[in-house]
Amino acid sequence: MRLFRLVKIVSVSLKYGLDQMILSSEPTGRLAWLARALRFGRHFDEPSGARLRQALESLGPIFVKFGQMLSTRRDLLPPAIAEELARLQDRVPPFSSDEALVQLEAAYGKHADEVFARFERQPIASASIAQVHFAELPDGTEVAVKILRPGIAPVIAHDLALLDAAATILEKIWPEGRRLKPREVVAEFSKYLRDELDLMREAANCSQLRRNFKDSELLVVPEVHWDWCTTNVMVMERMKGIPISQLDTLRKAGIDLKALSRAGVEIFFTQVFRDGFFHADMHPGNIFVATDGAARGRYIALDFGIIGTLNDTDKKYLATNFLAFFQRDYRRVALAHIEAGWVPAHTRADEFEGAIRAVCEPIFDRPLKDISFGKTLLRLFQTARRFEMEVQPQLVLLQKTLLNIEGLGRQLDPDLDLWKTAKPFLERWMNDQIGWRALVRHLKDEAPAWAATLPQLPRLVHQALASEKRDDAARAEIARLAAANTRQRRWLIATVVVLAGLAALEAGRWLA
Repeated sequence: MRLFRLVKIVSVSLKYGLDQMILSSEPTGRLAWLARALRFGRHFDEPSGARLRQALESLGPIFVKFGQMLSTRRDLLPPAIAEELARLQDRVPPFSSDEALVQLEAAYGKHADEVFARFERQPIASASIAQVHFAELPDGTEVAVKILRPGIAPVIAHDLALLDAAATILEKIWPEGRRLKPREVVAEFSKYLRDELDLMREAANCSQLRRNFKDSELLVVPEVHWDWCTTNVMVMERMKGIPISQLDTLRKAGIDLKALSRAGVEIFFTQVFRDGFFHADMHPGNIFVATDGAARGRYIALDFGIIGTLNDTDKKYLATNFLAFFQRDYRRVALAHIEAGWVPAHTRADEFEGAIRAVCEPIFDRPLKDISFGKTLLRLFQTARRFEMEVQPQLVLLQKTLLNIEGLGRQLDPDLDLWKTAKPFLERWMNDQIGWRALVRHLKDEAPAWAATLPQLPRLVHQALASEKRDDAARAEIARLAAANTRQRRWLIATVVVLAGLAALEAGRWLA
C-alpha cells in the first residue's frame, strides 16, 4: 500500500513538474544537473501554483486538505501559489449507504433502523473525513448523523508518513527547505487531521461553542445528543437554514445582509477575545443562516473538527496590536512584538515601526471592497521575515479564520468598514481586562478559594511560626556543631604539632 502510494506521488510530481519547482531554485548549485536531466522532454505552460494545485487534487482528499492548510501559511509561500491553493475544494464522492449502515451497526451493536425512528440513506453532505445523513430519534427529534469514512484512518496514516518523508527530503536537498520548515508544517497538519478523526472530540468542541453562545442573538450552534455519539459517529440537532453563499436566496428571504456582515465581525471577535475558543474552519460550506422561528437572521455554525484556542497572553497581545493598528500607533505595535520576543531584542523599534506603517497606512478609511486582508497579511509576513520574526503556531489558525471572515464580508457587504465595526468591541474588551470591571471579576473568581482558605488562616499562621521556631532551633544546633567541629579541628592540629615537635627532639638526640 505504502509503496503504491509512493510510486503514485512520484509519478504525479513528475507529471506536473513539481520536481522542477524545487530543483529550479538552485540553478547553479549541486543539484543543477538533476534539474536539467529531469527537465528533458517536458514543457509546462501553466504557472507553478496551478500545477501544484492540480497535483494535490490528483493525489486525493488528504493532499487536498494539506494544500488547503498550506494556503493559510502566507508567511511561507509566494502569493501566487498561496492563492492557487486557496482554490482547493474538499469535494469527495459519498460512500455507499450500505457502508454507512455497517459503520452505524459497528458503533451501536444493532441495525440503524433499531436505533433511529428514521434514517435517510442518501447523504446530505460528503467530505474527505466523514459524511452526513439526516435521521430522527425515537422521540421524534430531527438530527444530523455524521459518520466517519470507512477505512480512512490507515489511509491518513500512510499519507502522513509519506508527507513527513517528503518533508525530510525537502529540508535536506532544497535551499529553501530550512526556512519553510516543511516538517513542522506537516506535523501541524497531522495534529489537526488526527483531531478530526475523533468525532467525540468534535462533539465536545460543538458543545463548548454552544455553551459559549447560549444566549447569543447572533449565532446558533446545534445541540449534541451525547447518548448516540461515539468516536466514529456524531449525532447533533438538525439545523435548517440557507447556505451563506446563496446570497440571492437570502435576499428573497428578507435577510439583512449588511446586518449579517456586522454580526459576523462581532462573532469573530467575541470568539477570539472573550472566549479564546474559535471556530477555525469558517468557509461558506460550514456557515448557514436561519430563516425561520426565533433564530431567524442568525448565523448557524456547522463542522467543529478544527477549533482554535488562545491563552490570556495571546488575547492581550492581539488586542493590544489590533487597537494600536486602529489608532495607527505603529510604534506600539513594534514595541509589542519586541517585548513579546517575537522579533530579536536587537531590532530597532523605529525601523520596525516604519516598515509596519508602510504596510498598514494605505488600507485605513477604506471599505472592505477596496482592501485585502490576505495581501495585507502577506506584506506583514514579508516585513516580519525581514526582521527575523518567528511565526507563532497558535496564530496560524487565527490567520486562516480571519481570511475566511474577509471572504464572507466581501460577499455580504463590500462596503463594510471593518475598522469602525471592530474598534468599539475591542475597546470594551480592553476596558473589561484592565479596568475596574476586571478587578471586580478577578475578585469574584478568587472569592471561593479565599472563602476556603480564610478559616484555616490561624492554623496556617501557627504552623508557619512553629516552623520558623524549628528552623531557628535547627540553625542554632548547626552553629553549635560547627563550633564544636572547629574546636576539634584546633585540638587535632595542636596534637599533631606537639607530636611533630617531640619526634624532632627524639631524632636530634638519636643523631647526636
